[in-house]
Parts: sequence; structure tokens; C-alpha cells
Amino acid sequence: MKSEDTPFVGGPLDGRVLPVLLGITGHPPKTYRVPVPDAAGGPPTVLVYRRAPRPHGGRFALGHKWQYEFDPEGRTGGPRWPWSRPARKPGGAPGGNGETTDG
Repeated sequence: MKSEDTPFVGGPLDGRVLPVLLGITGHPPKTYRVPVPDAAGGPPTVLVYRRAPRPHGGRFALGHKWQYEFDPEGRTGGPRWPWSRPARKPGGAPGGNGETTDG
């Protein structure tokens, strides 16, 4: 399998460059999850990094290069498809617009 040295920005891995396996398209995965074991023996904490384009280093850069940026909220939701309903807000009506209908 092919890998690419990818820099990490922000969070505990800030400044590190790690080899990341590439997919069949030649790109690293969109999210990179790092499980960190708990010192007390509890469930591990998962750090989430998101793929972002790396700023070009010069005029002669070939192809896209990527970097991973720390996501402190750790969103792990799946893809949002165009035909999916919008995410429901707490206390909102099932219709999604906040209004109720009386039948």
C-alpha cells in the first residue's frame, strides 16, 4: 500500500508529520481518528483531525498536498446526502421549520 507523509496542525499532534495510507484515488482519508488511552483505564479519548488542502510551498508544486487540522468538537457524523432531511434542532418540530400544523 502507498503512504504519504502528512503534517498535523493543532491539537496534541501539532507539528508532527506521520505517514498516512492513501486510498485507491491517491488521497488520504477525509478524517483521521487517533484513540488516546485513558490513564485511569477508562474508555479511550478519540482525537479527530480533518483533511484540508496544504498551502503551496512554491510555484512548482505538483498535485494537491494535504494536511490534517485538529477538530476540537470531534464531529464524527456521516455524510449529509442532498435528499436527507435537515438535522433536527433540539425542541424543533418534526417538519423542520418550527411551526406546527393543526391538521
